Amino acid sequence: MASARTYTATANEAHLPAEEAEAGKDARIPGANADARRTRDPQASAQQRPEAADSVGMPKRRRLSRSGEFDRVYRDGASHATRYLVLYSFPRKNEDTADVRLGVSVSRKVGGAVDRNKVKRTLREAFWELSERLPEGHDFVAVARPEISGLIEREGLGGVRASLEEALAHTSPGERST
Repeated sequence: MASARTYTATANEAHLPAEEAEAGKDARIPGANADARRTRDPQASAQQRPEAADSVGMPKRRRLSRSGEFDRVYRDGASHATRYLVLYSFPRKNEDTADVRLGVSVSRKVGGAVDRNKVKRTLREAFWELSERLPEGHDFVAVARPEISGLIEREGLGGVRASLEEALAHTSPGERST
């Protein structure tokens, strides 16, 4: 049977009173280098907060975000395929806004997350550079094919823009190609 041991303090240990540390500067309060796009008022409503923008400065509201919106464009829209992408277009009717909206779909066949995000950013940038040629009140979905990674490596933004121009030139209402 083991004997019970008692703890005794040694000369190396000191007795510290159980006091709370003084309250210091709150680390949650933003300093001079705080994000300029964020509001300082955490209670601000969504309308008062600055609108988030994507990498090329377009507001996020010009993006398709819900699966139902993508499905409608796939199901009822016109499409044209190139070697590097498929571009679907759908004219919206009975809506207040004449904005052009874009959705981008990049599958895992293109590569890992870093590669897919690079493809998405490049597609968005190339698409919005062509915005003056786009018909008002349309939704577009660009579906990247696996070969687009090689195009971006070889030709960069210009190659993607040329592929989008080719798809836009051949896409008209009622036409479908694969």
